[in-house]
Amino acid sequence: MLRELSVQNMALIEDVRVELQPGFCAWTGETGAGKTLLLAALGLLLGERGSSELIRAEASELRIVGQFELTKPSLRQAIETTLQEPLDDANLILMRRLNRAGRSFAYANDRPVTLATLNLLGEMLVDIHGQRESHSLLQPSYQLYLLDAYADLEGLRGQYHDKAERVRGLRRRIADLDADRQKRLRELALVRYEKDELDQAAITPGTFADLAREREILVHAQSLNDFATQTCERLYDQDGSFFETLGKLQRDGEHWAKIDPNLADIASRLERLAGDSQDLVQALRPWINRMNADPARLDEVETRLQLLRRLETKYGRPVEDLIAYRQSLDSQDRDLASQEDQRATLESELRVVWNELRKIGAELSKKRQKAAKKMVADIEKHLGQLGMPDARLESHMQSIPLGDDPFSAEVLGDGFEQLDLMLAANRGEPARPLRKVASGGELSRTMLALKSVLASHDQISTLIFDEIDANVGGRLGDVLGAKLAALGQTHQIICVTHLPQVAAFARHQWTIRKERKGKRTATVITQLNGTARIDELSSMLRGSSREETTHKEAQAMLAAARKATGV
Repeated sequence: MLRELSVQNMALIEDVRVELQPGFCAWTGETGAGKTLLLAALGLLLGERGSSELIRAEASELRIVGQFELTKPSLRQAIETTLQEPLDDANLILMRRLNRAGRSFAYANDRPVTLATLNLLGEMLVDIHGQRESHSLLQPSYQLYLLDAYADLEGLRGQYHDKAERVRGLRRRIADLDADRQKRLRELALVRYEKDELDQAAITPGTFADLAREREILVHAQSLNDFATQTCERLYDQDGSFFETLGKLQRDGEHWAKIDPNLADIASRLERLAGDSQDLVQALRPWINRMNADPARLDEVETRLQLLRRLETKYGRPVEDLIAYRQSLDSQDRDLASQEDQRATLESELRVVWNELRKIGAELSKKRQKAAKKMVADIEKHLGQLGMPDARLESHMQSIPLGDDPFSAEVLGDGFEQLDLMLAANRGEPARPLRKVASGGELSRTMLALKSVLASHDQISTLIFDEIDANVGGRLGDVLGAKLAALGQTHQIICVTHLPQVAAFARHQWTIRKERKGKRTATVITQLNGTARIDELSSMLRGSSREETTHKEAQAMLAAARKATGV
């Protein structure tokens, strides 16, 4: 509820601060004193657009601050969701500034917010109804919300919203898959092409190094063969070979070792050297047969090396790294292919959720149709008590078909129908939508009747009625006052009234007056208690000509109201 309102430099208002209370609060005072101006300030605070013409003369900007106490946990949670941050406590301070240049600034708990956000917050916090303003009740969507509250259908309505959001979410996911499908198919084709290309390359660890070595051998095959042949000839095969010379030296060594035993070791080493040279020849002979030039194999190796170098260039990584890259392609293939399978799964899920939405929407429609007649009948009873005995209220429920295609049919936000409350205020008049009703007084009384019926369901804590008593006499004022007081048991009610019968039922009363300050006039607001309140009620009864009997009448009026309300 609204705990405090502060207005500075707005038209006649120089600096006004009012601390408000729970329950039924009445604002009274002479016409033109600034009551409606305070309501206009509250409208600016709640997100209405303003003009620099509202700024008080000689002031550079107007400033409006409101402190709200969030007594309902659900309301606090909704506010936190809108602000996208938690609140430190159950208080919310809104501020609006407007300067001469026409620039507007809005704040929530000292944090800058957009005017749209301020408007959203205002819709949650306050409902204003009067001669010019009749905010939410005029909206068919809000009327439907109130009907659901009246019939305790919030749970079913919530289920519908959940299913509708799931349908939208599934459609978005399918649309995203469809939008990317051509790109995904191209990627899948590329991945599979690269897999085939790398598989044909048959790259294994060390492939490139092994082929490079083989190429060197093939390129120098003739030279290697010549080396092996010449070595075998010089070591063993030709006349005067190393082996033959070594054999002669070995025999000479054995001869001389018999003369000088110290040469025995030399003779033995010559013998071993002869054996080693013979083993070396045996090892080289296979190379003579093997190292024949093989142009076909060389071409094959060259081609393979060229392929590997091309793959290195194409994929921008060494041949050895291509092995790991090839393995990663399998994962990419699975992921891309699974997205194609995922679309089919999402389509199936969408059809299931769509059918659930249809079922819940149909059930909600059936219960709304039944509840609408009862709600209208209850409201008409209150309208009769509020001075509109001939008023007729109708509920016009327009069915909106859902459609059959779960992929393209419009997903309706609140159900399969739109509700229009139709009012015929007087006998013989045709019923018209509330948003087309000309009389603000009739509209305000209709809202009061509706709020009286829905008092225990409405989530908005603060209701403001501006001149709800327009064209209403004193007898009916008692009824109006009693209903406002009853509504004040569950809501904070701020009512601008000219009827003392209505004001007497208020739990708290303020008077709004104009005062001269030097050469300027300013609006002031004062809370009334005791004698001051009796004086204000007397003035409302008889004006400045009031007498002692008027005071007694005001006292009796206040006492009767207190007795009726139990305050």
